[in-house]
Amino acid sequence: MSITRVRRAASGLSALVLAAEALCAACSAGGVPARLPIAGTRGTGALATVLHAVDGDTLDVRVGGQVERVRLLGVDTPETVKPGTPVECYGPEASKRTKQLLVPGTAVLLQRDREARDRYARLLVYLWRRGDGLFVNRSLLAGGFARPLSISPNTAHRAELAATSAAADRADRGLWGTCPPGGAP
Repeated sequence: MSITRVRRAASGLSALVLAAEALCAACSAGGVPARLPIAGTRGTGALATVLHAVDGDTLDVRVGGQVERVRLLGVDTPETVKPGTPVECYGPEASKRTKQLLVPGTAVLLQRDREARDRYARLLVYLWRRGDGLFVNRSLLAGGFARPLSISPNTAHRAELAATSAAADRADRGLWGTCPPGGAP
């Protein structure tokens, strides 16, 4: 191959590499979320940014250029904003805690389980804060701000979350030491 052909091939390859890099940059800035390792696990998560905590277990995030309403898997916080439902015992505290943990602008990593969405079209996720690796689902249970809720087939962290909740229950943390059994208002 002549030097001229080699230079043309190298030039064409450079243009192809630059185009691929631009496409990848557009993907992570636009429609395809960046996937990053989750500290302390063997998994990865989609990079997202918190926009607003709706209540204790539901929030709005921006992921891959899209705004998504997400529901935290494995936890059930007392209701505060459900239409036709009274504010439940420890609901305001749970909502406040989630808003403290996930202030607008917080970078988070989202990990799905087997089902992507619930019947309300919310994205179902386990969520870690990117800055410090805090597993938010587990943190809510550890503080007694939620009860465990495991709905098959989304059970990847069931044992870990149940054990965390049982420890909070034994210690009478949060709702366990405040609310009547069954979570009545």
